[in-house]
Amino acid sequence: MLEKIQQTGDFLRKNVSKLPKVAIVLGSGLGGLTKEIAISESFEYKDIPNFPVSTVVGHGGKLIFGTINGVPIMAMQGRFHFYEGYNMQEVTFPIRVMKNIGVETLILSNASGGMNPSFNIGDIMVITDHINMFPTNPLMGKNFDELGPRFPDMSEIYDNELIAKAEVIAKKNGIKIQKGVYVGVSGPCFETPAEYKMFRIVGGDVVGMSTVPEAIVSRHSGMKTFALSVITDLGIVGQVCTVSHEEVLEAANKAEPLMTTLIKDLLLEI
Repeated sequence: MLEKIQQTGDFLRKNVSKLPKVAIVLGSGLGGLTKEIAISESFEYKDIPNFPVSTVVGHGGKLIFGTINGVPIMAMQGRFHFYEGYNMQEVTFPIRVMKNIGVETLILSNASGGMNPSFNIGDIMVITDHINMFPTNPLMGKNFDELGPRFPDMSEIYDNELIAKAEVIAKKNGIKIQKGVYVGVSGPCFETPAEYKMFRIVGGDVVGMSTVPEAIVSRHSGMKTFALSVITDLGIVGQVCTVSHEEVLEAANKAEPLMTTLIKDLLLEI
């Protein structure tokens, strides 16, 4: 794994004009932020050494470098999911590469199902913590000290300073945001009513099929992490609605302009 990370990092160092300190992972329906990027380089995942390839509708398959508001960034247009059949090391491989080329701050986004009764479809939630309900952990197996400690502290996975800055930006722009706990599950099924109820009882506000593995590896690597969820369906007790992937994408796309404003302004504060 160390060799693969180094190979991919070397490829990017050779082919990218300016390596960034900030990386963004764009989730379902949230790829519109790419329109705000002054792109300097763009790579298809299939053309990057050792990279997996995204197979989910609504997820692009490009690694993009450039600037937003003059801030150098890299953006994953489409991520990799455990439910696609990748192992956790493959899912989080891009995060390892980000650290290898000098990224210090990771911004994650996703679509999720809301379980908090005060949430509505289209709301944006800043993730303050998570519950890992995946059947495994990306740090399982031999630990490489070059990548991070054997037992990383998880008391502040999502950076409190960045969360505070996002709250100020949201207020300034009149954007309503929620805050809460993200429950990460393997998928690919949407949740049953009983599962929604259980996840709410154990402390979750939203549930989704990504983000947690990436955040764990980001923390393990020593990067700062900030994450946003768009509430694209509801699993509130008594209000569980049927949902399709197309409906998730539609709800995410409607919230995308607000997400874009938050992220663009936050980049100026990092």
